[in-house]
Amino acid sequence: TGKVSPVIQWDESRLQQVPPSKPVRIAYMLVVHGRAIRQLKRLIKAVYHEQHFFYIHVDKRSNYLHREAVELAQHYPNIRVTPWRMVTIWGGASLLKMYLRSMKDLLELPEWPWDFFINLSATDYPTRTNEELVMFLSKYRDKNFLKSHGRDNARFIKKQGLDRLFHECDSHMWRLGERHIPEGIVVDGGSDWFSLTRSFVEYVVYANDQLVSQLRQFYTYTLLPAESFFHTVLENSHACETLVDNNLRVTNWNRKLGCKCQYKHIVDWCGCSPNDFKPQDFLRLQQLSRPTFFARKFESTVNQEVLEILDTHLYGSYPPNTPALKAYWENIYDRVDGLSGLSDVTLTFYTAFSRLGLRKAASTPAAKADKLCRFEPRGFPSSVHLYFYDDRFQGYLVMQEVQNSATGQAESLEVWMMPQGALKLAGHGGQANRLQNLEVGTEWDPKERLFRNFGGLMVTKNKPPLNRPLRPGVWTIRLLQFWEPLGENQFLVVPQTFNRKQPLRKGE
Repeated sequence: TGKVSPVIQWDESRLQQVPPSKPVRIAYMLVVHGRAIRQLKRLIKAVYHEQHFFYIHVDKRSNYLHREAVELAQHYPNIRVTPWRMVTIWGGASLLKMYLRSMKDLLELPEWPWDFFINLSATDYPTRTNEELVMFLSKYRDKNFLKSHGRDNARFIKKQGLDRLFHECDSHMWRLGERHIPEGIVVDGGSDWFSLTRSFVEYVVYANDQLVSQLRQFYTYTLLPAESFFHTVLENSHACETLVDNNLRVTNWNRKLGCKCQYKHIVDWCGCSPNDFKPQDFLRLQQLSRPTFFARKFESTVNQEVLEILDTHLYGSYPPNTPALKAYWENIYDRVDGLSGLSDVTLTFYTAFSRLGLRKAASTPAAKADKLCRFEPRGFPSSVHLYFYDDRFQGYLVMQEVQNSATGQAESLEVWMMPQGALKLAGHGGQANRLQNLEVGTEWDPKERLFRNFGGLMVTKNKPPLNRPLRPGVWTIRLLQFWEPLGENQFLVVPQTFNRKQPLRKGE
């Protein structure tokens, strides 16, 4: 037993060869969460082929995405959504449990005769065409592709926390103490993104031998189990010689930015996360040192241009005047989910956006002359979307159910609330030219270096490091060097109008 990894290189000349007589068929396991349904659809469109199969697991907390995925699957016989759902936290034991259950489901679908199991997230994207991937896997149809850590094994065990006992409870991985590593086997691990043969998946799911059963028990109480379980089973099994130390992915690691213990609220450990690809990273996507067919991560709210470049590279340019090519919108609230998905701050802003939109509609010359353009809101907004164009935040799209004041008829009105740019840069040369932006916000993401609270929605209860909360109104922030102004910007602070989802009354 042990690691055996033949050197397998990508040969561009292979593209000129005759396609395989029996091309492999792939079962894609899509593990998704959040609300980015448009990015998920874009991924499926990029990897879709009628000969492959797509099984989607949506995190139990992501009800909006689940509804959208179920609706999508109804249109394709080879796309299905798991009839069960789990809460799959980062680094949790539930992630491995979800994979094993999904593998069992896929093995028990006789109408889906797949050869390879490949897992993807919604932040992955292909870097080569389906034809290239199928040709490569057909040539190496008996190989399992997993990426190892490439470090000293003892150091990996310590860094990964494999010698610590963890237990998942209440969506948190709790560290309980120390433990011993199983003796007599090689413990390995690395990336939890892999491409596995059907025969190995059958062994992992159905085998009752001592190796598999004891490792399942061991990894039930392990942090990041999916990053090590399959590696360890494979390297100590009869199929050890099928291992190729390559997960066929390019991952955009920037350890200085991505390893800031950003998951401490989820696990009692420090973890790392890769950065999003941007256009300046495109050369990394084309690396030729090893065969790769996918890359991660991509996030359309951070940068969509790199996906357009990748699409053009793979499939050619989009037709002229393709609508909404540079546009992106992402749902952040849907009334089907109820108010539980909103905080008092977001509820304050979304209802204010709706009121301002109705007031604007009523103040237009046409509305003053025609009572048909006057509306009364009915309840809370029905949906809210973030809107981006050309990778710049363009505001909020708020859908509001209204009643026409003249006819009494129910209608839907969409309000587009755009941020007003107030940034002023001195630009007098020297240090002033180094200042690129000046912004005030909350929910700072140190990895991507942006505020996740798009638009900077702040109320009086948002407390900066000052002695008192900020009063409602438009505030100005100025940056000076030796009392010389370099730039300034404005930000808005509004009074909070809801408490525990109930409107505040006078005096509260």
